Amino acid sequence: MTDQGTIWLTQEAYDKLQAELDDLRGPRRQEIIEKITAARDEGDLKENSGYHAAKDQQGQQEARVRQLEDMLRRAEVGETPADDGVVEPGMVVTVDFGGGDHEKFLLGARENLMEGDDLDVYSPESAMGAAINGRTKGDEVTYTAPNGKQLSVTIVDAEPYRA
Repeated sequence: MTDQGTIWLTQEAYDKLQAELDDLRGPRRQEIIEKITAARDEGDLKENSGYHAAKDQQGQQEARVRQLEDMLRRAEVGETPADDGVVEPGMVVTVDFGGGDHEKFLLGARENLMEGDDLDVYSPESAMGAAINGRTKGDEVTYTAPNGKQLSVTIVDAEPYRA
């Protein structure tokens, strides 16, 4: 996921993020406004820890609102890809770095993972993600890692992510 790139999301993930955004813009924003108002009514703001805590919470929440708005604006909503062995966003990919050193991850956005799923996530725009996107099982791919090192991976498996 990059600041300017498209983010692939399932409809379920998109709806979940939209619901979170609606909650943050509505009831949760109002709760913080009420906390700030109540703390402000207590008097001296310099030494009012309740006021400062509420303002910090407001800042964090507004940052999350901006993040969600950006992600939803850039989202490409799609169905789970076909189980055809072709690597694309929404696939769980297993790669071999050589010598039997395997890694299994979701190619896509972390927001697509169901709660409790601990898969690593690689963006399709990452160095490895871009290199393997569109390739199939058995393909060996060489790419340049962010540190400038050339790495090779073999695609062992690619299957649709199922929640």
